[in-house]
Amino acid sequence: MAIMKEMPGCERPREKAMMFGVGSLSTRELLAVLLRNGTKGESVLEVADRLLMRTDGLKGLERISRRELCEIRGISDVKAIELLACMELNKRTLYEKAAEQDVIAQPEHLVKWLQKEIGPCVQEKFLAVYLDNSHHILSVRTMFVGTINMSHVYPRDILREALQESAVSMIIVHNHPGGSLEPGEADLQVTSLMIRSASLMGIKIDDHLIITQSSWFSFSRAGIMDELRN
Repeated sequence: MAIMKEMPGCERPREKAMMFGVGSLSTRELLAVLLRNGTKGESVLEVADRLLMRTDGLKGLERISRRELCEIRGISDVKAIELLACMELNKRTLYEKAAEQDVIAQPEHLVKWLQKEIGPCVQEKFLAVYLDNSHHILSVRTMFVGTINMSHVYPRDILREALQESAVSMIIVHNHPGGSLEPGEADLQVTSLMIRSASLMGIKIDDHLIITQSSWFSFSRAGIMDELRN
């Protein structure tokens, strides 16, 4: 590959972005802008190519740690932190968009944020999304990490947080690291337990979402919430 300074200006990532906007850049070129420079005998675009090969694309980049980034030749601690900071800003943008929405009527931004937040995780995470009477997010709490079953879910802890937030309702969420969207028996039992426990305190469980990195499943949209309430 040609050395960057020998490339025509319109082909260099930074110059190309200045001429045509960042939307004109490929993924490797965007990464090259963030990485800034390559290594001895290797252009920054080649470093970006190796990074994408190591992570198998952007989805893999969301799962990589700072230590793993630093194992890639040409990526220092500083560059690793800058890459991770960019991904974190993207997640926070999605969260802010979700916080402005009625997440029951328009769950898309919440789902996109959840897919970034817990979709890439290799362990199951159980979250509670606390809502006001307009279905706007009050807060999100990670209640536990690990395989979901009845012995791990403590409704009193989840509902204590709901009372502290003055929540009217809530959405419970967990991820399936294996990628399956099929609710298991434990998922159904936990949902039923939460519905019964919350109803005693006048709090509604609006939905239970299963999240993967690329898809999602809604108990409510599938009619399961109504079945469990009856």
